[in-house]
Amino acid sequence: MAELPGSVGTCASFCLRLGQTIFSSASLLFMSMGVGFYNYTAFCYMVTIMGLVIPWSFTLAMVDGYSVMVKRLTRQPGILIIIVVGDWVLSILTLAAACSTASVVDVLLYSNGLYCPKVCSRYQVSAAMAFLSWFCSSATSLFNLWLIPSL
Repeated sequence: MAELPGSVGTCASFCLRLGQTIFSSASLLFMSMGVGFYNYTAFCYMVTIMGLVIPWSFTLAMVDGYSVMVKRLTRQPGILIIIVVGDWVLSILTLAAACSTASVVDVLLYSNGLYCPKVCSRYQVSAAMAFLSWFCSSATSLFNLWLIPSL
């Protein structure tokens, strides 16, 4: 079976997972720096989803890193199905969190600045990092989905 770049156990997958972990952590950091994020449901949703994405991505980055170091791909169908389903679910949730956060920040910014103190720029950066995390997550889930029929 040919090695598909970006699928589980490859160097590209390791880089995408590492990027996903870094972007999710940055999104959570920027969102948590604002003292009033808990006043908005979309922001709480973002914190919750990023709290789920970080351990998932970090764990799979460790698996990919180990696979790259020992030069052995892990292609067991059951494990791959779990990874693909987990990636798709978290990818959709990350996209939803990023979109909802971006829309709430947009509404807050265009309400004449009455409801948005100085921390709205942090919320914008948090939404941007969540979109970057989603991009990495969707890329890995598409590569792994492409790999399933070959099993």
